[in-house]
Amino acid sequence: MQALSQIRSHIIISDEIEAEFERLETELKPSRVVKFLLIDESFKIEHAKAVLAEAYISESQTKYIVIGSKDITDIAQNSLLKLLEEPPENIEFIIISPTKSNLLATVRSRLPILKQENSHKVESLDINLTRLDYKEVFTFLKDNARVKKEDAKSLVESIFHRATVTDMLILSPLQLDNFDKAYRLLTLNSRPQSVLAMLLMSFAQDR
Repeated sequence: MQALSQIRSHIIISDEIEAEFERLETELKPSRVVKFLLIDESFKIEHAKAVLAEAYISESQTKYIVIGSKDITDIAQNSLLKLLEEPPENIEFIIISPTKSNLLATVRSRLPILKQENSHKVESLDINLTRLDYKEVFTFLKDNARVKKEDAKSLVESIFHRATVTDMLILSPLQLDNFDKAYRLLTLNSRPQSVLAMLLMSFAQDR
């Protein structure tokens, strides 16, 4: 276990949002831990405003504000950017999300990802994004024509892993934006094939 002074603001990637909070609450004792967890609904601008209000309540010792949700809206994330970059004295933030692609690239750039405990394993894809052509995109979409929403979310994670880890690509702003959109679109019950096509076509177009 880390010393309290060493636990700084960070992001935790985990499907088990409530379990992660309980672990943090125990680990961070006796520090004050304030939770903003929304398990079955989206974290929206009104929730972000509550976080802002809590953050500016002065503290003499470190206070941890924990934000956890399966879906954090873009507006809510954007409203917290300045706070995450320049937090008030003695305030640390911990964001718990089931996937990195659920968070804007601007949020990920401000907080380190210190832990990743997804319950599903990232599946390796036999598709090279550095030389992807339209025929391969069509074949991939045909092979995954009947993919379900939860499996599509795993594929989004796998595509991101393939692009950034295996193929070591530097993603363009468009590609980063597409990954930010993909998980959210699937959460809103968009057609999985359309979401996967959006992701893959951006790589084929960039050849």
